[in-house]
Amino acid sequence: MTHPDPAPTPDPSPHPGFLWRDPDPRPSYDVVIVGGGGHGLATAYYLARNHGLTNVAVLEKGWLAGGNMARNTTIIRSNYLWDESAAIYEHSLKLWEGLSAELDYDLRFSQRGVLNLAHSLGDVREGRRRVNANRLNGVDAEWLDADEVKKLCPIIDVSDRARHPVLGATLQRRGGIAKHDHVAWALARRADAYGIDLIQGCEVTGFEITGGRVTGVRTSRGRIAAGKVALAAAGHTSVLAGLAGFRLPLQSHPLQALVSELLEPVLGCVVMSNAVHVYVSQAHKGELVMGAGIDAYNSYGQRGGVHVIEAQMAAALELFPIFSRVRVLRTWAGIVDVSPDASPIIGRTPVENLFVNAGWGTGGFKATPGSGWVYADTIAHGRPHPLAEPFALERFTTGALIDEHGAAAVAH
Repeated sequence: MTHPDPAPTPDPSPHPGFLWRDPDPRPSYDVVIVGGGGHGLATAYYLARNHGLTNVAVLEKGWLAGGNMARNTTIIRSNYLWDESAAIYEHSLKLWEGLSAELDYDLRFSQRGVLNLAHSLGDVREGRRRVNANRLNGVDAEWLDADEVKKLCPIIDVSDRARHPVLGATLQRRGGIAKHDHVAWALARRADAYGIDLIQGCEVTGFEITGGRVTGVRTSRGRIAAGKVALAAAGHTSVLAGLAGFRLPLQSHPLQALVSELLEPVLGCVVMSNAVHVYVSQAHKGELVMGAGIDAYNSYGQRGGVHVIEAQMAAALELFPIFSRVRVLRTWAGIVDVSPDASPIIGRTPVENLFVNAGWGTGGFKATPGSGWVYADTIAHGRPHPLAEPFALERFTTGALIDEHGAAAVAH
């Protein structure tokens, strides 16, 4: 069995007493990024690192990384089905593998492996298909039978008495988890060191558009002129698009998760099941981190419904009887932005120099560095990065969809 990291690894450098400035907005910037979560911060960092663009502001209506970045379950993997998805997520995973050293900050990135369980013959066929597709795309993937699943994760019930029998699983050994707040702090610190302004408590209330081209943003802290504007606001991106005069094919739903009390190391990998809508990992401190499928209704509420948690816990206890007496410590919900094909939207919009990065749904955290990399390149050059090109908004009129519902159903 693979075990969680037995002891914390030391930070590459001591925790600094100062992380980043808290500046007032300047009258104008070359680029204004709307949204101070993981994707917005990563975009700002790569604009400076890769393209030398530092006259940049990141506007956040609340506090940095206080939205989905603080409300996700930190799972990282790249084993998506379609070529386009595998390419962008694998690019992101490769960046994850060197990101702690690059940012000089311990992100607690732990490649403990990700299991996707199969409970029916249909699941088995789909899992084997995805393993083959991943291998063709150079993504590490394995198929395990039930005995091999039990060997890797002894606390899973693989008996024939289980309500959800485990017939096998896909495994990506390079997948794992990271510590989300460390990721946000590291990106923010580096962006600030480049001179980028990270402006908190600054809500965008409108856009200034002249001749079909964006020229600035109106905010709760005054007008800011902008050469280019980049949306990176996850579940609220469709609201911002509406302010700019166009619609995005996005629906926003609550996605719930919870953590348990602290436990000794007992779960050494990430385990997820699309069929029964539950996934679980054990965080570095020891709490179990669990999630389920999205709530069916549209909402911007960050609480969700008790019925989802009840169904999620019932499924978890069927798979892991050892958890029956574990107590829940806290629950929450994030607001996920879901597109019709469960794939992101990256690129230009009908408004010139206004860009969008949204629609990641349940897969946003794992894409953080890869998303920032390709979005920054798209903004800097005014044309899609090759990895982002298939995810353009125009695919919803051309019909060139990238349907990842199977890979993204609950596999966060």
